[in-house]
Amino acid sequence: MSENKAKISDSLKKKTDPKNFNKNPIKGTKFTIMVSSAKGGVGKSTFAINLTFALQKIGKTVGFLDADIYGPSLPKMIGLNEKPKSDGKFLFPLEKYGAQFMSLGFLVDEKTPMIWRGPMVISAIKTLTEKILWKNLDFLIIDMPPGTGDTQLTFAQDVKIDGTIIVSTPQELALMDVQRGIQMFDKTKIKILGLVDNMSFFTGSDGKKYNIFGEGGVERTAKEFNKKFLGKIPINTKLRESADLGLPLTFKDPDHEISKIFSEIAKKITEDFL
Repeated sequence: MSENKAKISDSLKKKTDPKNFNKNPIKGTKFTIMVSSAKGGVGKSTFAINLTFALQKIGKTVGFLDADIYGPSLPKMIGLNEKPKSDGKFLFPLEKYGAQFMSLGFLVDEKTPMIWRGPMVISAIKTLTEKILWKNLDFLIIDMPPGTGDTQLTFAQDVKIDGTIIVSTPQELALMDVQRGIQMFDKTKIKILGLVDNMSFFTGSDGKKYNIFGEGGVERTAKEFNKKFLGKIPINTKLRESADLGLPLTFKDPDHEISKIFSEIAKKITEDFL
């Protein structure tokens, strides 16, 4: 029995050990950053779109790739409902607010569910990473779906990713999945640029801060795994309203207190590439 356990243990170790993959860069981009969350519903997409314009605000040419295959939200967040043009071989990203955008949401009806199995998902990812003509981007931000499934593994193994940001609420349940995500990125040799504590707290009309999802969990997790902690983003109605209107807050009102937090995070991230 112990010999069988040892064989199983060795087999699992071989499958999960870090491997070297041939990773292709996304054409037309200098740096490619994934925004990931191992748990859904933590505000990852809203964070990603506002980070994009925070980077633009500090002088970077930016693009945004919505890789959330099953729930593309970019068309709503940016207020675009057009079909990308094609030359028969490549797709041209849509442009708005001085940035470039691509999403499967531009190619399918808004209410159409993406009922796809793994091979179809992988095929869609290859289209998004190999068939888009990005124009001289400093940074391409990729909004990843939650979890550690086919999409994440395909990007990790096939695409040259310069770093990933992990977004989470401070809730313990969310942090359990964050720990799995950290280990996945470490095993696939993708640099984790840092962790972000999103929906960290809200400030009531009485001026008090309320930590409804707990307090300090993301920062503790960052320290535990020896990763950077990039900052806290509080719950704010302006952030939600601007996303619903298709006018990201960091673009609409760069001097807002929340926009300034995004600006500081953007500066921390660019330090890794200077």
